[in-house]
Amino acid sequence: MTNLEKYINAFAESLEVPAEEVPALVYGESAAWDSVGHMTLIAALEDAFDIMVDMDDIIDLSSFEKGKEILAKYDVEL
Repeated sequence: MTNLEKYINAFAESLEVPAEEVPALVYGESAAWDSVGHMTLIAALEDAFDIMVDMDDIIDLSSFEKGKEILAKYDVEL
């Protein structure tokens, strides 16, 4: 499984949405991506990529695309 597939799967499984909907997700615009879903997503990303996301990045994670930028800071290539 590629890192991009892991990334998409983390969103899909954490937020319980179909994988094809994941690239359009924005925090607060989806019923699934609320504050509880956000923390579930962070945990899934940390597990998938064996990283610890710092608080500023947790707060900054506001969309699928923004998440890609954040993961790059942790040397995760998508």
